[in-house]
Amino acid sequence: MLSESVMTSRDILAHLVGFNTVSSTSNLALIDWVRGYLERHGIRSEVIRDETGTKAHLWATIGPDRDGGIVLSGHTDVVPVDGQPWTSDPFTLTERDGRLYGRGTADMKGFIAVALNAVERFKAAALDRPVHLAFSYDEEIGCLGVPSLLEAIGQHGIRPVACIVGEPTMMKLVVGHKGILCARGHVRGLECHSSMAPEGVNAVQYAARIIDFVRRETERRYKEGPFDHRFTPSTTTLHVGTVHGGTAFNIVPRDCRFDLEIRHLPTEDPHRILQSVERYCRDVLEPEMRAVAPETGITFSVVCDTPGLAADPESDIAATVRRITGDNDSAVVAYTTEAGHYSRAGYPTIVCGPGSMEQGHKPDEFIEASQLEAGDRFMETLAGMLGRKDVPSDNTLRSD
Repeated sequence: MLSESVMTSRDILAHLVGFNTVSSTSNLALIDWVRGYLERHGIRSEVIRDETGTKAHLWATIGPDRDGGIVLSGHTDVVPVDGQPWTSDPFTLTERDGRLYGRGTADMKGFIAVALNAVERFKAAALDRPVHLAFSYDEEIGCLGVPSLLEAIGQHGIRPVACIVGEPTMMKLVVGHKGILCARGHVRGLECHSSMAPEGVNAVQYAARIIDFVRRETERRYKEGPFDHRFTPSTTTLHVGTVHGGTAFNIVPRDCRFDLEIRHLPTEDPHRILQSVERYCRDVLEPEMRAVAPETGITFSVVCDTPGLAADPESDIAATVRRITGDNDSAVVAYTTEAGHYSRAGYPTIVCGPGSMEQGHKPDEFIEASQLEAGDRFMETLAGMLGRKDVPSDNTLRSD
């Protein structure tokens, strides 16, 4: 095994990819390895376990124990590989033609690798303000883990001045993304023999009417807005991704469950949109159902609520990233990240990381080796900026 003093980002990435951290499994082995890596570099870290004890966040601070630092945030979980036609072992880093293949290479263990590789650079820079590492779990299933990490950060009493979420953007500055609200609908009908269908309440058919309402609402938004033409598509969208109901073809089904996703513009309140669906159910469908059987009804429960990101493109952290990358654009993306949660918690947040989301979640996921190198250069420049004595020591980042 290579000495950690000579490990590269590629070497670290190989370790990280070797841990199967699909969201349905534990990430503790990876977290333990990262914790040990940091300890051997003289950095103490805190492991924050979930209620089951099978998953954990990691929080570490490099530099002075004071306000005004930057959070480098990444998630440790990855999406499944089941059923995907990989040409190499997804949990073994494999290099071919300048590309590094493996699950999570792009989304987003590549960023974690360059952040860890920069630890010695940050230490050597004699930082004027701290750099915090925040590695989370359960991002891929609705950003469910990061709220507890943010709660723990708040309990430290040290307030970072900014956050960089390292999702893959090809090292371009991203200042906005859509949010997601997922709700599980349950239609409770009344069973009966299908030959006596009018005496029952068909849960599947009522669910179908809700799904059609969702379709019509999305189509209305395509025509009427509201619009934000920086996004593709430029409107909030609604869709139903799963439906489960019924037991046999000759039984009027009592239950039907479905999952509704609202992928919303960062300026829209998804709860108001969900309320419009609930209002249709309450005012139109349930009176019909309860006229046959009073015990029937329709309920919704929120499964995940991930806010969108609408960062100030002129913020200090955006200006800092522009100076480092030379990227003068202020892009937005349709996918959702943990950045919305950091922003909601009051931290100015942008998204910038190595690799491309076009490779994420696919078989033979990869990151270009050149993107890791770009990430390394980014961290080296950031360390130099945070270590400069001419940088103001207040809670700003500007050093113009």
